Amino acid sequence: MYERILVPTDGSKTAELAVEEALDIAEKFDAAVDTLYVVDTDAVEMSLGTEQVERIRQGRFGEMDELEARAREATEFVAERGRERGIEVREQFRGGRPHKVIADFAEDADADLVVMGSHGRSGIKRMLLGSVTERVLRSTHRSVLVVDEREAES
Repeated sequence: MYERILVPTDGSKTAELAVEEALDIAEKFDAAVDTLYVVDTDAVEMSLGTEQVERIRQGRFGEMDELEARAREATEFVAERGRERGIEVREQFRGGRPHKVIADFAEDADADLVVMGSHGRSGIKRMLLGSVTERVLRSTHRSVLVVDEREAES
């Protein structure tokens, strides 16, 4: 049923819950896993130059050690968890608008399933902060499993 699973991560506890769910599914269906860290170039564009932002969009962090370290730590968590279960995980890094990059990557990689975490915000917080997960749901025709942080806490 699932041959390729995409699990975007930002290294948060919410993302880690989605990682566990994605790996459970991958193990059950013997699926390949990609993990994707996206640097929101809209958010960093003000502090970085245009040339650096363009490198990030291409997945080349260059001399931006802090960004690269954060990205590697987040994806290595997924890869390590996968190794513990005998699942090979391909680590991917991209830059751009997170929801668009995730949706495009899922399409390009022919992912059968995207597994993402959600903080479960509602009301004003959701309106002000937005939701990458919600935007991915609206931007892709791929199946998306949303792992709600609040459900895991119960």
